[in-house]
Formats: sequence, C-alpha cells, structure tokens
Amino acid sequence: MTNEKLRFRVVQLEEECKNLKKNIDNGGDAVKMEQMIHQLEKEKQDLLNKYKDVEAENKDFASRYVEVEEENNNLANLYVASYQLHSTLDYQEVLRIVLEVLLNLVGAARCAILLMEEGTSDMFVVASEGLHDIDFKKVRLGEGVIGKVGKTGESHFVNDLTKVPSDPLFPIVCIPLKIKEHILGVISVFSLLEQKKEKLTRIDYELFSMLAGHAATAIFSSRLYSQSERKLSTIHGFINLLSGRTK
Repeated sequence: MTNEKLRFRVVQLEEECKNLKKNIDNGGDAVKMEQMIHQLEKEKQDLLNKYKDVEAENKDFASRYVEVEEENNNLANLYVASYQLHSTLDYQEVLRIVLEVLLNLVGAARCAILLMEEGTSDMFVVASEGLHDIDFKKVRLGEGVIGKVGKTGESHFVNDLTKVPSDPLFPIVCIPLKIKEHILGVISVFSLLEQKKEKLTRIDYELFSMLAGHAATAIFSSRLYSQSERKLSTIHGFINLLSGRTK
C-alpha cells in the first residue's frame, strides 16, 4: 500500500470514528459502538505505524539512490580516466593522469606515487601533489606505514579521519601498485580536499582499489616502454659510433 493510500485510509478511519461517536451521543448501542470505535482506533494506529515504516523505507531508498548515482558517476569518470591511462605509453603522462584522478575523482589534497627502484630496498617518489614544502623523496621497504604496504602488498586505510596523527606524512590511504603478486610501488594519500569528511565510504574503497589496478598496469607498461626506448637509443648510438657515423 502506497503512502497516499495509507493517508487516505487514516482519514477514512477518523471520519468513521467521529460518526460512531455521534451515534453514541444520539442514543445508539453504546457497547457495540465503543467496540467498533476501539477496533477502528486500533486499525488507525496500525496504519500510522505502517505509514511510518514506509516513510523510513522511502528515506532509505532515496539515500541508496543518491549513493548509487554517485557510484555510477564515479565509475563513469574512472572509466574515462582508465581509458586515458591505457591510451598512452608516455611514462610522465601516465603519472600525470594518475595524479589527476587522485585530485579530481578521489579528492586528494596531498598525495604521492612511489615506485620501487631495482637493486635497492627503497621506493622513490616519482610524482606528488601538495608536498612541495616537505622533504619527501624515498621510503625504505618495511619502514612505517608506507614501507609496510610496499613490502606486504596490503592496503592501509584510516577509517576515522577525525583521528589522523598530526604527522603530515602519515597516510590516511596507502594502496599497493601490483601486477598479480609483483609490487611496483604504492599510492599514498595524506589528506583530502573535503575537510568535513569524517570517514571513508564503501565507494571510496572501491575507487581506490580499481584505480590501483589500472594505475599499476599503465605505469608498468609505460615504464617498460620508456626503458626499451632508452636502450634502443643507446644501441643505435653505439652502432653509429662503431660505423663512424653520427646521428
């Protein structure tokens, strides 16, 4: 039964109660009338309770609808961003797009991308936003929150954003960049633009998870391509040198 029908039925019951009371006043069967009034009052209360339940359900549906709309919008934006990520093999362009997604889609105010360096136990900052006044260049594997995420491959989230330590380099979110079990590095978010936000939502977790997957693949591919281009250029230069020619 819809809200309109419930409201209409409540009005009907109120009218019936009034008519019964008039009949009692006019000398009708008082006992029978009182029983009918009691029954109608009970039905009215049951309908009012049901009406409240329906109202609560409507509010819940409205809230869920808004959440689904927001999720669909974010997924659409992430789809566009992932297309951009995978449409280029320019390493610096890929890093720029990842930062852009963190800023515009996730709402990060301060964030960084750190990648492993072969032959070392460190992750180096390759791109960042909002950290110009902070000396932050590398993190050793296993040290601190970022180092542990880089070593274990397990994501870190601060659920209660009102209890974040004052350390400007303590991440509220740190997610690994992985291809299967191979860890390339991490994405760290230190603060959000939305200052009033007190906790991360389910949508936030899903966005971070999907972003990490797309970013890892794009970074790996573009980095590999960039390295192969440099090697090819070196080989060509060496061949030209041996043959006595210049580029």
